[in-house]
Amino acid sequence: MRHEEDFEANLAGEDGKSEETKNSWFKRIKKGILTSTAEKKETPEGLWSKCPECGYICTVNDLREQLFVCPKCNYHHRIGSSEYFEILFDDSQYEVLFEEIRAKDFLGFTDLKSYQKRLEETWKKTDITDSIRVGKGKVKGEDLVVACMDFEFIGGSLGSVMGERIARAVDLSIQIKAPLMIICKSGGARMMESAFSLMQLAKVSGKLSQLSDAKIPYISFLTDPSFGGISASFGMLGDLNIAEPGALIGFAGPRVIKETIKKDLPEGFQRSEFLLEHGFLDFIVQRKELKDKLATVFSLFKN
Repeated sequence: MRHEEDFEANLAGEDGKSEETKNSWFKRIKKGILTSTAEKKETPEGLWSKCPECGYICTVNDLREQLFVCPKCNYHHRIGSSEYFEILFDDSQYEVLFEEIRAKDFLGFTDLKSYQKRLEETWKKTDITDSIRVGKGKVKGEDLVVACMDFEFIGGSLGSVMGERIARAVDLSIQIKAPLMIICKSGGARMMESAFSLMQLAKVSGKLSQLSDAKIPYISFLTDPSFGGISASFGMLGDLNIAEPGALIGFAGPRVIKETIKKDLPEGFQRSEFLLEHGFLDFIVQRKELKDKLATVFSLFKN
């Protein structure tokens, strides 16, 4: 009864207060807001970019001029095949090949949505046709075939289309006697294609042996992130295995490994610097130096 009387007294007291007093708590919160919502101007989407490593903020145009490398901490932002092609090929001139090959839902696979619907939504949302694109052009005047993965297409996952496009890229490299470079950026095999996806690991590895027989260089360029079946197969089969600074490279992720072995992992575990120190990589190359470094490597292969 005492609580009920206090509650009723409080209600009576609230009714006796002026509107200004009752809303004072709201006004105290609003006191720090100097600009009304109606007066605020929204920043156009994509105009600014914030470095996930150091928090440095700059315009996207400025970041593009730096080849998407943070000018403050040297963090290499994730980029897609179009950006890599523009960085690598002379005068940004290149030919994109094998775009007619498209993924199909062989198994009628459905999880949260059907695989076919997922493919159609991805095609509609992006301007890429699958998780890898093959480009042919010149680097410092020398022919080069580049197969570059796009992480935004279902996590850069390995499917039947990726395997077929790489296989055809190998055939093209042999035909024109040009080195092949695969830029890895993937979470692994595409589960929606099941065995069709896993078959590509052996298929691509077998095709790469034809490059070796033809004495044509294959360079595996590992970027952030490179995981799963990619790193367990053709990602580590290059005549040269190279990587960008700070790239996360491995089979299973560090969180999974830590939970499995129940131990803390070494600092920088699975980063490209750690792998270089332990002999898994030949060298690490800055994005700004990639083109010149490749030209040097190709001249050494010729000799």
